[in-house]
Amino acid sequence: MTNQANTVRIVAGDLRSRKISFPANAAIRPTGGRIRETLFNWLQSRTYNSVCLDLFAGSGALGIEALSRGADEVMFIEKESSIASALSSNLELLNVTNGHVIHDDALSWIKTHNSAKPFDIVFLDPPFASNLLVESCELLERSDMLSSQCRIYIEVGQSISEIKLPTNWNLVKGKQAGHIYYYLISREV
Repeated sequence: MTNQANTVRIVAGDLRSRKISFPANAAIRPTGGRIRETLFNWLQSRTYNSVCLDLFAGSGALGIEALSRGADEVMFIEKESSIASALSSNLELLNVTNGHVIHDDALSWIKTHNSAKPFDIVFLDPPFASNLLVESCELLERSDMLSSQCRIYIEVGQSISEIKLPTNWNLVKGKQAGHIYYYLISREV
């Protein structure tokens, strides 16, 4: 069963109803369709013409959904080589040329990346069992990668009240679906 592939369907936009597949891997927990639909309803027209970062990309469902809904560009960062390779293959199969997959550790990438264009939207969905969220938020805020009005989507396995975010990051919306908590954050400068 280790060769079994999983699939996710794109909810809306130019790629609506198209499926992306990715290797079966316990580390991948793709954001469900209903949660993605809620997120992009929250973002509304902000997605169109935006530059996005899908930091713990996994299946790439969030970034591909953004591309489907009119994002200009999405940078996908994925540590696992087989998952990054599958994500690249999916972008190719979907004929998406404005999605860029980088096989790297998310925290290392933030520390070494010099952004030519600031990101308007960032998707942060690290493995729930890790302690990567707080450090990635702090590193992103200290970098020059975020636009002044950046929106940050956070998906975690605990309430955001238990997480220390940068002081200029403000909660816009939040919901819970089972054991998944998801939030839209506004960065104010």
